[in-house]
Amino acid sequence: MANVVVVGAQWGDEGKGKIVDWLSNRADVIARFQGGHNAGHTLVIDGTVYKLSLLPSGIVRAGKLSVIGNGVVLDPWHLVEEIAKLRDQGVTISPETLMIAENTPLILPIHGELDRAREAQASIAKIGTTGRGIGPAYEDKVGRRSVRVADLGDDATLELRVDRALVHHDALRRGLGMAPVDRDRLIAQLKEIAPSVLPYAAPVWKVLSEKRKAGKRILFEGAQGALLDIDFGTYPFVTSSNVIAGQAATGVGVGPGAIDFVLGIVKAYTTRVGEGPFPAELDDETGQRLGERGHEFGTVTGRKRRCGWFDAALVRQTCATSGMNGIALTKLDVLDGFETLKICVGYELDGKRIDYLPTAADHQARCTPIYETLEGWSSSTEGARSWADLPANAIKYVRRVEELIECPVALLSTSPEREDTILVTDPFAD
Repeated sequence: MANVVVVGAQWGDEGKGKIVDWLSNRADVIARFQGGHNAGHTLVIDGTVYKLSLLPSGIVRAGKLSVIGNGVVLDPWHLVEEIAKLRDQGVTISPETLMIAENTPLILPIHGELDRAREAQASIAKIGTTGRGIGPAYEDKVGRRSVRVADLGDDATLELRVDRALVHHDALRRGLGMAPVDRDRLIAQLKEIAPSVLPYAAPVWKVLSEKRKAGKRILFEGAQGALLDIDFGTYPFVTSSNVIAGQAATGVGVGPGAIDFVLGIVKAYTTRVGEGPFPAELDDETGQRLGERGHEFGTVTGRKRRCGWFDAALVRQTCATSGMNGIALTKLDVLDGFETLKICVGYELDGKRIDYLPTAADHQARCTPIYETLEGWSSSTEGARSWADLPANAIKYVRRVEELIECPVALLSTSPEREDTILVTDPFAD
């Protein structure tokens, strides 16, 4: 059976929640492969709103196995809180429905403290992090000083791991004018939370291997968006992990041959939360109109999103770096009523036309967008479930997007409701 990777193709907030839920209803396993609890998404199922930031989208679906892979950094206290909230909404969560890779690194309270202390330094340009400790936790992972899920099961190993981490963190904290870490309190906190986390610990790589052999469908769920990728995003205003599709294999412990279809989630316009370059940003009434119609506020942070026209040059770039087989185009209905629409097709840099966003920050800053203008449509696309329900100019817009990004539309979303989706190509088809 086909296995599908879902990644955001812009700066996140593309509407992945609805699409992943739509797909997870047809999958057997939903595996989260990167990020932390800084990546919120909202699901609306039968009128009930579920807000998730760490747990895979499949957790709200009965009969599905949800997996948190080793590519994720896990805040165990947030995990317990999120599980409790979903249980209050009637969702059943048990070790049979949720598994966490034993080698998943933990986000500790000291990570959040460090994250916030760095952002508070007026002398250093802000990255715009959520302050939840995701970056410092990934730093400890590559620095080989993480406390991992499996370490919670053995007191001696746990204390050794904490001591190794504190050699680094206490030195950092001194430089920032912070008090040293209370070692005994941190260890006590971890021992207290351990019984709430360990029942879900499992050799995820082994479980997924067995599921694949049994012919089960696996949906690999990413967080954030490809333009926030630590390598291929708008560095340094990026997240601390690889977001592109290649991370799906590493982030759960399967080979690249396990991936059959890469689906990119693409908003019909462009948004960004926080700092960093945004060539097609609109600081005018049009940008405000897009934000108001699209309800553009972050699920986790509540921050207002910056808005702009669709940037085909950027999405073409992310389609290439993730090897996308198709896209799910979301929020087309937000464009209803515009007399004209614009699409960024490239940039002008020092008098020359280029068709991609360059890596160098000073070059990015000097890029100005080159727009193509299309006719808009006056009738509504909201709730459309077939091509016949769409205005002719809306179809022309979608087709032009396909041409410019060099990737076909596999699904088209016309409202937050799961069923308001036009299926063009089934990602799970054999």
